[in-house]
Formats: sequence, C-alpha cells, structure tokens
Amino acid sequence: MALAAFVIGALVGASSAAEEAARRFVDAWAKEDYSAMYGQLTEDTAARFSLDEFTGVYAEVERTATIDAIEPDDPEGGGATAEVPMTVRTHAFGDVRGTLSLPVAGDAIAWQPHLAFPGLARGEELSRSIQVPKRAPILARDGTPLAEGSAAARSSPIEGATINVAGELGVSKGKADKAALEQRGFPAGTLAGTSGLEKAFNTRLAGQPGGELLAEPADQSSGEGRVLATSDPVEGESVRTTINPDLQEAAVTALGSAFGGVAVLDARDGSVLGLAGIAYSSPQPPGSTFKVVTTVAALEGGVVKLDDTFPVESSTIVGGREITNAGDAACGGTFEQSFTNSCNTVFAPLGPEIGSERLVKTAERFGFNSPPALFDAQATAIIDPPDSTIPTSIQADVDLGASAIGQGEVLATPLELASISQTIAAGGVRSPTPIVKEPELRPDAEPVKVTSGEVAATVRDLMVGVVSGGTGTAAALPGIEVAGKTGTAELGPAPASPDDGGEPEQQEDAWFTSFAPANNPKLAVAVMLVNVKGGGGAVAAPIAREVLSAGL
Repeated sequence: MALAAFVIGALVGASSAAEEAARRFVDAWAKEDYSAMYGQLTEDTAARFSLDEFTGVYAEVERTATIDAIEPDDPEGGGATAEVPMTVRTHAFGDVRGTLSLPVAGDAIAWQPHLAFPGLARGEELSRSIQVPKRAPILARDGTPLAEGSAAARSSPIEGATINVAGELGVSKGKADKAALEQRGFPAGTLAGTSGLEKAFNTRLAGQPGGELLAEPADQSSGEGRVLATSDPVEGESVRTTINPDLQEAAVTALGSAFGGVAVLDARDGSVLGLAGIAYSSPQPPGSTFKVVTTVAALEGGVVKLDDTFPVESSTIVGGREITNAGDAACGGTFEQSFTNSCNTVFAPLGPEIGSERLVKTAERFGFNSPPALFDAQATAIIDPPDSTIPTSIQADVDLGASAIGQGEVLATPLELASISQTIAAGGVRSPTPIVKEPELRPDAEPVKVTSGEVAATVRDLMVGVVSGGTGTAAALPGIEVAGKTGTAELGPAPASPDDGGEPEQQEDAWFTSFAPANNPKLAVAVMLVNVKGGGGAVAAPIAREVLSAGL
C-alpha cells in the first residue's frame, strides 16, 4: 500500500508539474511573450533553435493564420505530454479550435516547430489559400458611383471629377500599413487606399479575405495537405457620401488646371457637396477673407459700429510696422465701406483693439485649431487632415494687426472658409462638415453657436455689399443675391528695408468665400488659388460664381 501510494503520488506530482509547465508556456504565448516561452525550453531544444529562430516561427504562423488572439484552456494529462485545448481567433479563417500536445520534460518544454499551431503534426507546416473579396463602391448622395469596380480598375461615370474625394489606390509603402493588411489576410502587394475616402475607409471598403488554412507536409513529395479551417470572403461595405455629383463636377471644372482648392457646403446643414484640389489638405494664409472673423470679434466686443468712420489712407502703422492696402490704394470711410473695399488700413489697427484673447477665441469658435469635422475619429486619425490654425496667444501689436487681416501665422483651408460662410449664412451657428451619410461614419462634432443672429445678419449684409459694389463684383449672379468676401494673401520673406536693396518678390494667394442666395442660403463656396497673378476678386470670385451658378 505504501509503494502504491508512492507511485500514485509520483505520477500525480509529475502530472501537476507538466500541466503547470504547459500552462506557463501557453499563457506566455497568449501574451505574445516569446522570450518567456523560449525560457521554458529544454536545454537540448534551446541548443537547436535560437531565440530569433523560435520567434520567427511564431511570427510566420501569426502572419499565415492572421492570428488575432490565442485563448488556451486548462492543460490536461501529464507525464511526458500535456494536452492543451485552445481556440485561435483569426481574421481570415474565423475561430480555429484544436488541441496542442506539448512534450514536457520536468518543468521544461521539448519544443518542435509544428507546435506553433494546434492541429499540426510533426513534419507539417502551416500554409493558406486566400480569396480576396470584391471592393465596395464609394457613392454620391444620389447613388452615383464616385469609385466602383475592382481595386485595380476603379472607375466612375464622372471620371476625372472624383479623385479629390474618392482618392486613389496603390501598394502601401508604410510598414504599419503593410502589416495591417497582411494581418487581415491580404496578400503582399494588395492595392489599398492611399488617399481620400479610399484610404479613410479602406477596411470597410476592402472587406475581409477568406479561404483555406492548410497543414502542408514540409516535404512536398510526402503527400497532400490537410484543411484546418475554411471561410468565405466577405465583400466590403459601400460608403455613401454627401457629395452632389453636379456640384463636384462644377467645382473641378471651375478650378481647372489651377493649383488651389474649392469647397462647396450645404449652407443649411454644413454637409460637403463638392471638393476640388487641395480643399482641405494644405492650409495657407487666408488674407482678407479672415476679416469676417475679425468683424465678428470687433462687433461683439463693441470695438466698432457700422457708422464709425476711418481716415482714407493708403497705409498705416501698427506696432511699428507699415501696413498698406492692396495696390497701395487709398481706402477708408465708414466701417461698412471699409469692409466692402477690404481696407487693411482699417482692419489691421482693429487687431490690437480687439485683443489676443477675443480674436483667438472667436476664430476657434469658427473652427480654427480644431480638426476638420469630415468623418469619424478613426477615419480622421487615418487621414490626419491639417487644422486651420491661429496662434493661441498673440502678444505683439504688430502680430495682432497682421492676424486681423489674415496674415502672420493665420492659416486656413477652403473648407474652413466655406464653413465660416456657412456659419454666417446659418445665423451664427457653425455646423459640422460631414462628407459621409452613414451615421456610424460621421463626425461626432455638434453645432457651435459662434455669434448672435444679429451680428451674423450684420456680417451677411456687409458680405452682400462686397459682391454688389465692392471687391467681389465678379461673383455676382443675375437675379440671385450673393454674399462674399475677397482675400489676397502674401507669402514669402518679410519685406526688406530700403537698406537691403528693395522688396523681395513674394507669392500671392487669391481667396474668395461666399454663400447664396443671401436671404435664403443654400450653398456656401470658398475658393483658394495658390501663387497666382491677380487678387481674390479678380481670379477667385469668378470660380465661385461658376459653382454657385451650377448649383442655383
């Protein structure tokens, strides 16, 4: 009886030790702690396989099986082998259930490469046969395809007008992007979204590969493989946008070959109706279009009234720096006249009077220093669109003066300027600017009350004056009252002093932001042209007119 008890105790102890060793090994595997796993190998096994070789086997198995998680159950049995039931969760083949038979010597694992996946026998390797699903289309608000067909041959009925929205596909160049695709089962070299909505929603559009997970003999001459798991590919889901095909074509056509951007919004709810060129990807100084923001800040702060009068002059001094009007023109009169004719000599001195805090906070309510509200947080992180920005603190009077006329360190996109116009059109409430219709893909931003309805109505009337008899007459439409604001921004080195031999040549950007009809707004349009000859009223306003005409 004593001998029997001793033998039974020894067997139980061995079983317990084997189970504990197996438990530690598979728990480390579940945590992807390959160093801890390697530390449990027998001395003979560790002598045959280096840590890099050991880790490489698991990395290849993870890639082949598209492993997402390892979920081991409690080990069973003991002695020389511990049986570990486990579930391997994969992206491409679903849940694969099997039992891992771990050979145990004392408290160490006598490991072999086939033990890197449950169900493999000695001399077998893991392989797969992948089926890639059809890529889903990107649709306009009325169902018109903006991009459809296979990844290798995307097309649209309005070919040539959609690339700035739909984007392009190509072979991912970043290591992280490649790894993410392979993790889901896509073969190396698979085409994926590299810009626009194709990139933002690539996972949704691409679907999920399926196929067979196979146990293949390492020696190909020794027979056929076994199927460990199968799955059907899942086709991608379409993305329906807010884009209006007619306005998208109009924006692209009006911009033509010019380098710049056009943004078209629904003036009632802020949704994006059209984007052309660099409409939201390359912020530039907005020039005098920013005077809409400055005017709101000045009216709210009681700094100006409409009937205030200002000297008619061609230049003024702010913070020790001379600031001139466009073309050195003499400009001034009432505040209304100064807005209509875009007088820098009036608006630059308003900057120090308004002050840094009020000017910055007003700009931020308009959307500056915040990401564009185009789509959900995940897609926004993927695209990482740049913010329109203003320094959070502007201390020097000269910098406040420059900021008040949209120069200095103020940067904006046509999308932001269209949103500013939409805010004025909507009575002072800024709406998000979603480009997708599916609720789960839309931004979680809420409308923001930027200013009072009274101030918004005043600015609306000022903007109407710009088009009816000021710097923006080229945007006028017969029978439709258009509200707008022109802008011309200078980029490049600061003006040279006379001792330096004169003025360096500077790049000029032309801007125009607008909405119409002024008393029943339906569309908000902003235009930016980079490095062009001619001010915003001469070259940007006509483009806005074309888009407004097409939509109205």
